[in-house]
Amino acid sequence: MSKSAYSLNNISPGDIDDVLAKIERSFNITFSNQILKDVHTFGGLCDVVAREINLCHTESCTTQHAFYMLRNALAAITGIDKCSVRPQTKLSEICPKENRLQIISAIEEELGFKMNLLEPKRWILATFGALLLISPIIGYFYSWQIGVAGLVCALISLKLAGKLGKEMHVKTIGELANKISRENYLKSRRDATVNKSEIEQKVRELFANDLHLEPVVLTRTARFN
Repeated sequence: MSKSAYSLNNISPGDIDDVLAKIERSFNITFSNQILKDVHTFGGLCDVVAREINLCHTESCTTQHAFYMLRNALAAITGIDKCSVRPQTKLSEICPKENRLQIISAIEEELGFKMNLLEPKRWILATFGALLLISPIIGYFYSWQIGVAGLVCALISLKLAGKLGKEMHVKTIGELANKISRENYLKSRRDATVNKSEIEQKVRELFANDLHLEPVVLTRTARFN
């Protein structure tokens, strides 16, 4: 399949809706049903995002803004010399596992938004995810009481794991700054401005990251329908 012929129709509509919701939050916009109805390509979606943001354009780099914001927040919370924080600095050195939840929570409060940085261990998600899937089967073929108990146990465990997870799926300050700049784009800017030349890149990053796509297939002509 050629790059220009790539279709997003094979992606679950629910997954695409999740990415669209992230775009709305990141750029502080709202997609109406009519707008989305008229969008047929990835490039068309990027044009809509740019059109909906009614802010002045500047050429400054948003990821760089996010890095400086993050560095200042880290210095305020941990007392670390901000000049020692570099893009390649490992997050595990600044946020040790024993008090990681408290540090991340304090940094998010300082920044004014959630970073969605922490997650449970993969095996925990896999175990209780599998229990969630097989519980209805157990209930149907063997015992409904056991099936319901398994379902409840899986749901509660996954919810607790989500709140108490300490694993970080990005490893460096630079990676985190890039994540912040794509998921909280306008909040990463120093003032009420936008770099319109970045919008398509950030929307592409959201799609590629959340839908596990190679960015190269997300050309402006990639079709939704």
